[in-house]
Amino acid sequence: MARTSSAPQSGKGHGPIVAQTPTQALAMALAIGRAALGDDRERDARALLAHAAGITPSRLMMLDVEAFDAALMQCYADALSRRSLGEPVSKITGKRAFWNHDFIVTADVLDPRPDTETLVAKALERPFERILDLGTGSGCILLSLLAERGEAQGVGVDLSEPALDVARANAAAIGVVDRVQWLHGDWFDAVTGRFDLIVSNPPYIAAEEMAELDREVRDHDPAMALTPGGDGLDPYRIIAAQAGSYLHPNGRLIVEMGWQQGPQVAAILSASGWRDVAIWPDLEGRDRAVSATAP
Repeated sequence: MARTSSAPQSGKGHGPIVAQTPTQALAMALAIGRAALGDDRERDARALLAHAAGITPSRLMMLDVEAFDAALMQCYADALSRRSLGEPVSKITGKRAFWNHDFIVTADVLDPRPDTETLVAKALERPFERILDLGTGSGCILLSLLAERGEAQGVGVDLSEPALDVARANAAAIGVVDRVQWLHGDWFDAVTGRFDLIVSNPPYIAAEEMAELDREVRDHDPAMALTPGGDGLDPYRIIAAQAGSYLHPNGRLIVEMGWQQGPQVAAILSASGWRDVAIWPDLEGRDRAVSATAP
C-alpha cells in the first residue's frame, strides 16, 4: 500500500521517508543528499544512498517505497555527515572502482585513482610472466594485471601489514589468490628471484607539499603512502639503484610519479644506467608514469 504524500524529511534523516511512489521517495532522498553536500554532489549522494541500501547506484530506481525506512535513512544520514566533513566516498563505502574491478579500500591504503591506470595500460602492452609490485597497498595494480594475464604470477610488497591484509582480501575477491605472494618489508628487503616486470606507485609527494593537498587525500590516505619526506624522490633513487638486480634481461620497470616529476625521475633512472627511459601521460595529458628497460 502506498504511503501518504509528505514533504521531505528534513532534520538528520532519522525517520523514514513518507511518499506515494518509489520515484517520489528516491527524489526526496536525493534532495536530502543535495542539501547536505551541495547541488553538484548528487553523484556522491546516489553512491551513499545505494551503499546504505546495500545495492549498486544503478539499482536505486528499483527500490520500493518501504525501502526508505528509518534504518536506511539513518545509515544514509551518517554517510552524508561523513562526506560533508571531507571523507571520500570510497572510504565510506569501503570500495573503489579501478580498471575492471571494485577494490576494497580502508584507511590503511591509498585510494586507487584513475591516474594509476596508466601503469596498468602500459604494462599490458607487452607480455610478462612474473611481476613485482613495490608498495602494493590495496593491490590494485598487481591484481589488475594478474586478472588480465591468467598465467602470470605476482609478488606484492608493502611496509604496512594492515595494507597487505586489504590486498589479500582483494586477491580473494578477484580470484587470483593462488597466483600472488605477499611480502611484508621495505622495498627489496624481503624480495628474492627475478621478474619480467616491476611496477610501483611509491610515495612521491614532497614534505613541503603535504599541507597543500586536498583534505580528502591528506586526512584520509595513509601518510606513509603519500610522502617519503624530503623532495619526494628518494623512492625512485632506491628503485633505480636496486631494481635492475631483480629483473630478467630486458625486463621492464614502470613507476608512477607526480605530474611535475617526470624529467627528474627519468634523469634518476638514466643516471643509473636504465635504457629506453620514457615518460607517459595519463588520460588528462599530464605526465604520470615512467618506463625503462633493465640496465
